[in-house]
Amino acid sequence: MRKFVLLTAMWMVCVCMSAQSKVYFTKEITPEALVRIYKALGKEAKGRVAVKISTGEAGSNNYLKPPLIRDLVDEVNGTIVECNTAYQGKRNTSEAHWQTIHEHGFDSIFAVDLMDEFGDIRIPVKDKKHIKYDIVGSHLANYDFMINLAHFKGHAMGGFGGVLKNQSIGVASSAGKSYIHSAGKVQSPQEVWLNIPAQDYFLESMASAAQAVADYFSGNVIYIDVMNNMSVDCDCDSHPAQPMLKDMGILASLDPVALDQACLDKVFNYQGKPGDDNKPLIERINRQHGTYITDYAEKIGLGSKNYTLVDIDK
Repeated sequence: MRKFVLLTAMWMVCVCMSAQSKVYFTKEITPEALVRIYKALGKEAKGRVAVKISTGEAGSNNYLKPPLIRDLVDEVNGTIVECNTAYQGKRNTSEAHWQTIHEHGFDSIFAVDLMDEFGDIRIPVKDKKHIKYDIVGSHLANYDFMINLAHFKGHAMGGFGGVLKNQSIGVASSAGKSYIHSAGKVQSPQEVWLNIPAQDYFLESMASAAQAVADYFSGNVIYIDVMNNMSVDCDCDSHPAQPMLKDMGILASLDPVALDQACLDKVFNYQGKPGDDNKPLIERINRQHGTYITDYAEKIGLGSKNYTLVDIDK
């Protein structure tokens, strides 16, 4: 009997280890395609739905534009949510951020919530290696479901930005961003840039914070990466470099680790050519050891790098 139980347990472990997360893909980058890939996931966004995007720094032009995302936001009756930044710019105060939101056309089409405008809250983290909690905008408590709608591109500090960054740095308040960027050392935007940790500590802190948000919603999160305008610079850069790599499509999953990994694989495995060059983005990602975040996120149980790509165009 004991032998049977042991063999059964071993079989279950093997099944779990071999299970692959599904990542859905379409080459089409249109409002209709966003709705189509959302529906392909088979998980309905219910209740009060937050759609987490980056509103883009003033001067930037690569962020996800309102006309592209409008049909999806309307489909789920969602509210665009954002938080203030921890660096000097046009989004580091609520007043400046609202002006940028207006200039970029979001508030004329959508309901928009600047989640840390009136304060922040702490939510638990499982992985306390660096951060002991996650500091997020207080209005996160107003939502039942989140659509993590990320623009996949490079990033000066993280190497790349996808759904893991959008759910960690993106959902964190200004103080929370400082806390993550400093790997738990400080919470002041005035002090954070004097307390930059080892790079892997920063990436590990991002993974922990992303997991905290996933746990907060008890799994009621879906993840979408739009692979267009893939500059080596983030949408938080007011003067980003021109994208050297052509648009690839939209990917979506219920597993954030699998999704960001699938996007990384598309970039790294792409056969570039003149006028369509993946090398600058790869160099940016490698310079910051960016791929490590999916390794660590998998290690702490946020998701799996093992995935199956499902082409919904076929």
